[in-house]
Amino acid sequence: MTGFARAEGTEGGYGWAWEVRSVNAKALDIRLRLPPGFERLEGAIRGVVSKNVARGSVNGTLALDRSGRTPTLSVNHEALDQVIQLAADLAKRVDAEKPRIDGLLSIRGVIETTEPQDSEEEREALDAAIRKSFGEALAALQKARAEEGARLAEVVNAHIDEIEVLTGQAVSHAATQPAVLEARLREQIKSLFEEEARLSEERIAQEVALLLVKADVREELDRLTAHIGAARELMEAGEPVGRRLDFLCQEFNREANTLCSKASDIELTRIGLDLKACIERLREQIQNIE
Repeated sequence: MTGFARAEGTEGGYGWAWEVRSVNAKALDIRLRLPPGFERLEGAIRGVVSKNVARGSVNGTLALDRSGRTPTLSVNHEALDQVIQLAADLAKRVDAEKPRIDGLLSIRGVIETTEPQDSEEEREALDAAIRKSFGEALAALQKARAEEGARLAEVVNAHIDEIEVLTGQAVSHAATQPAVLEARLREQIKSLFEEEARLSEERIAQEVALLLVKADVREELDRLTAHIGAARELMEAGEPVGRRLDFLCQEFNREANTLCSKASDIELTRIGLDLKACIERLREQIQNIE
């Protein structure tokens, strides 16, 4: 399922913002973008995501602001001495004013900037604050995904209802098959023989029985009914069921294919094709479910 969330925080002169988003995927795929030096957080962040997300592609980006950290400035005396010496040498050859202090300090390499170093305690406090902020972003992401999931649940349940209706139609139609097959067989016999009496009733009954065995779809319909019950149980489970529903769709489709291949008339074939179309719509929606 898709979603987006953002969380910000500050600690010890640092400021940051987490952006976390997720898109549909068959399995769990975690991708993180962390500033240099903060790769140490990756293992903990991945662990948090794995505990809370079962399926989907999750992308987390950490933007860090160090503007609250005041660097230490110092003079590189060796570089400054070289500049002063060069200025003195040039003064002997060129009539010019003596260099000003601000001019000397603006020369590259004379002033050095040193970033403040965090103590072990400060680094641990910063890492804990960043991890906490990520947890807040992930919670907001999960809320957005849950809202989308509630909307998808309505769509999926509607498809399951449609499969149930079509299965019921197939069950009703299959119950009329023995009479239809017998009538069709007798009609074919009449077209081949001048008198139907050339075949005994016992032989006709045997032929009808053979046709019924080949066209019997009760087993497929029983399995479709069982799959419908299993799908409803999964939808009410309250836990990640996307992959199990995906597998169940394969079973739905297998039974619908067999139903079409065994169908002995156009109406049952039509019901089977409608089933296949509905199952495919269900499968497409299940790809978005965790």
